[in-house]
Amino acid sequence: MADIDTNQANERALKKLLEAEPHWVDLGIAQDVVPGMKKNLILHAGPPVTWEKMCGPQRGAVMGALIYEGLASGPEEAEKLAASGDIDFDPCHHHDAVGPMAGVVSASMPVIMTENKAHGNLAFNTLNEGIGKVLRMGAYSEDVITRLQWMEKVMFPVLKRAINALGEVDLKEIMVQALQMGDELHNRSRAASYILFTRMAPYLSETSNDVTETNDVFRFMEANIHTFLGFAMSSAKASLDAIRDIEGCSVVTVMARNGTDFGIQVSDTGDQWFTAPAAVPDVLLFPGFTREDVNPDIGDSAIMETLGIGGFAIASAPAITTFVGGTMDSITRRMLAMYDITVGENDVYQIPFLDYRGSPTAIDVRKVVKTGTAPFIDTGAAHRKPGIGQVGAGLVDAPMEVFEKADRALKE
Repeated sequence: MADIDTNQANERALKKLLEAEPHWVDLGIAQDVVPGMKKNLILHAGPPVTWEKMCGPQRGAVMGALIYEGLASGPEEAEKLAASGDIDFDPCHHHDAVGPMAGVVSASMPVIMTENKAHGNLAFNTLNEGIGKVLRMGAYSEDVITRLQWMEKVMFPVLKRAINALGEVDLKEIMVQALQMGDELHNRSRAASYILFTRMAPYLSETSNDVTETNDVFRFMEANIHTFLGFAMSSAKASLDAIRDIEGCSVVTVMARNGTDFGIQVSDTGDQWFTAPAAVPDVLLFPGFTREDVNPDIGDSAIMETLGIGGFAIASAPAITTFVGGTMDSITRRMLAMYDITVGENDVYQIPFLDYRGSPTAIDVRKVVKTGTAPFIDTGAAHRKPGIGQVGAGLVDAPMEVFEKADRALKE
């Protein structure tokens, strides 16, 4: 690839990213709306991985999903079924979807449907379960399954009636506001969650068929500080999918982890994965856990940094510093280094602490390799063993090896 062609292709990709208009347009059940979804298919975070190579939390989430789907009566039967060959596994990214942490999506799960109005493509993500002991962290206890069933049978129809009455929600507008209010939209989406909550409240009330059920949904959304995370991730996915397959383009379209491998995809090379072993994040641990408990990096939520928010906008979220174990000075310095590896700056995702400078946007494989600066990700951490859940949160660098592999492929 000639540099001039690549530079032009990258500017085209940046323009498409800045033009993206992600809107929440509906909710659906995965098997009805996610492309290629079927009853015996489990989608997962990160690049492709077999059951034999899955990490503990991803196995735990698969087992929980099989119990939730009624395909297994308990953990032992679920583990046996998962290993039998009767269940298919595939990355969320192969189905226009993303999933946080273990990223497991099964046929009966409600999913957010987000449309990039500028380019007409859809992206999908599950509704967020809340914090603590949850499926995405590898937990599969009875209370986890009960919550998932409630989300399908109660929360889903309540929210679907409301969004259908409203029509659509401009998610980009909410994300712009939230960055001015202390969110970075990956590990912290409290402000965005509250904006969405207030936007939906009148329509939740107007379309209510059962006051008790509607109030339960109100309480669940209000208590869940990560309500907006699924909407942010699907927004990023819908935005980035619009820059796939641009000839000569060296911009990263996916960064994703399955707890075993870290993988990226690049615009010019389409669906090809470049992988390396996932690193263990530098984590501020919850009480009672040690570094030995931390699973290697996991989740599709690095789609936020791929878009240019999350860690790439972390200076917008001073409150996150204590949660991830850094200081305002240290995380700002790390964030500033991201300008050296990106094509440009976002015109609306702006950072007040940096005098409203646009966030670094469109990771360029060539610049990562040339500078030796890897993208950094603001992430949560799950326990290595299935069934336990989250152990902390922190920061992690993407492995340089994946960018070197992609750079070689682009040159060839």
